[in-house]
Amino acid sequence: MKHYPCHIRGGNVMARTQPFDPQEHPFELRHEVKRLNGRLDYIADLLEKAEFKDILENYTSPKKRILTNFMAGLSRGLGLSVGTFVVLGLLGWVLSLFVDIPMVGDYIKELQDYIKSKP
Repeated sequence: MKHYPCHIRGGNVMARTQPFDPQEHPFELRHEVKRLNGRLDYIADLLEKAEFKDILENYTSPKKRILTNFMAGLSRGLGLSVGTFVVLGLLGWVLSLFVDIPMVGDYIKELQDYIKSKP
């Protein structure tokens, strides 16, 4: 008597002692194959939507990976510089609106004079 691999479900171990005979259960086999084909189609669709092939092609080629990372770093640096410029410009403009306020205005006026005096 042959012993086939065990299937574990919910902590119970059920040993299969006989091979599955397709002649005895043709409907169950067709149903199982249909179910498995449906799952494979679903997995294939998910991989297509995730563009898995493109990701693998990009990350297996060192030249593409280096170029992609270089461009990403360049974009981040440029974006950070432009963003800092815009935020500091807006901050300076907003502070210039408060020059006429008695207590805060003196400090802001000194700050503006200091910035203008530097080359």
